[in-house]
Amino acid sequence: MTTASLPTPVSEAPVTARPRAPAIVAGVAFVVYAGWSVCLHRLYLRTGYDLGIFEQAVRSYAEGHWPVSDVKAPGFPLLGDHFHPIIAVLAPLYRLWPRPDTLLLAQAALFAISAVPVTRCAIRALGTARGTTLGVGYIFSCGLLSAVTFDFHEIAFAVPLLAFSIERLLRREWGAAVAFAAPLALVKEDLPMTVAAIGMYLVWRGQRRLGWATAVAGVLASVLLAKVVVPLINVQGQYAFAGRLTTPDPFDGLWLKLATLLLVLGPTLFTGLRSPVSILLLPTLAWRFLSSYPYYWGPGYHYSAVLMPIAFLAALDGLGRLGGRWRTAVPVCSALTALGVVAAMLPGAPPPRSERTAVQAALARIPDGATVAASSLFVPRLTSRCRVFYFPEQPNGTDPDWIVVTTPLADGPIPVPVQQSHLTELQHTSYFTVTRTNSVLLLRHR
Repeated sequence: MTTASLPTPVSEAPVTARPRAPAIVAGVAFVVYAGWSVCLHRLYLRTGYDLGIFEQAVRSYAEGHWPVSDVKAPGFPLLGDHFHPIIAVLAPLYRLWPRPDTLLLAQAALFAISAVPVTRCAIRALGTARGTTLGVGYIFSCGLLSAVTFDFHEIAFAVPLLAFSIERLLRREWGAAVAFAAPLALVKEDLPMTVAAIGMYLVWRGQRRLGWATAVAGVLASVLLAKVVVPLINVQGQYAFAGRLTTPDPFDGLWLKLATLLLVLGPTLFTGLRSPVSILLLPTLAWRFLSSYPYYWGPGYHYSAVLMPIAFLAALDGLGRLGGRWRTAVPVCSALTALGVVAAMLPGAPPPRSERTAVQAALARIPDGATVAASSLFVPRLTSRCRVFYFPEQPNGTDPDWIVVTTPLADGPIPVPVQQSHLTELQHTSYFTVTRTNSVLLLRHR
């Protein structure tokens, strides 16, 4: 099929919508994401581990040096884990307000901004009412709400970049599309492969010179980052996630993988598969589904966030190839799915106020500048003012001033009996109890 014979994407329809509607949807998204994020953090309903790691990284940038995370490992250079220098742009905000909330609010804003191009394209395609409905379905999609719920991650920057890039693809503004996609190389080392997919889309649309240049640059950037840059920074001289990228049986976790596809493509009734834009889903789905790491397969955590703007904008492009009934069915389905997602993700009851007060009192006893080994839940409550390690991996040669852990101990990679044995030994040899309640144990070095 030649470029001239291609159907006109619905996103190129004449603008008849109120220009404020996308901004209103984005504003609602920010309020919801920000409130949800901060409340989960304040009510001790987050895991805290990743938020603590990224706060240490941003704090490093704010202090004028390369990102280091003691939570990951003592003195660990974080760019040797994943390549995400783009988070340095948060350093000025963190200097003004050095708290984990800064990262949560920044993530809420980035996700919310992505709703502008998605809703704008939806309104161009479907009119104000149906387009706004689809925009609401987008902001409450499983991929975005899961990411908002699960701490902070660098992919927050990728979501709006992809949304604006694909909007420009649908408008046939090829150079602008590539310009929005290019910074993805600074977000995470796998995302240049999505840039390469954008290049292949451009080739398909007849933009061969720009398309091939973009595709080749994307592949080279991803290979260079994963094979050279990250191993060069990594303390062990390797790309730590290479071992997760293959599995002997691609059918492992099949039901989880199908659930992921259903929650990514189902809200728009799989209409995105009628659009060539959907090839942008393939790089992320490939490394996730071909991985040996089960957490990549399912719809939880933050892994599907980058897929949501692709899926929704591909669906809008695909609607241009379908009849009028689909233009009503898709927004309705996205909104109904959003209701189900919100209901499924409502958090459980927080710890009683008395327990939260006891935890706050225990943490307040740790002075600024101290070294602390902390359970995951307490990590981001200390990283802004202390040097924080992760218990139970530490103390292990670090000899921190304080140890603060949840009671009962949380299960994890190190079984609870092993953690308890280690803690008991520390209490007999090097530490004494300062505070013990039903929710927190605080130890101080002798």
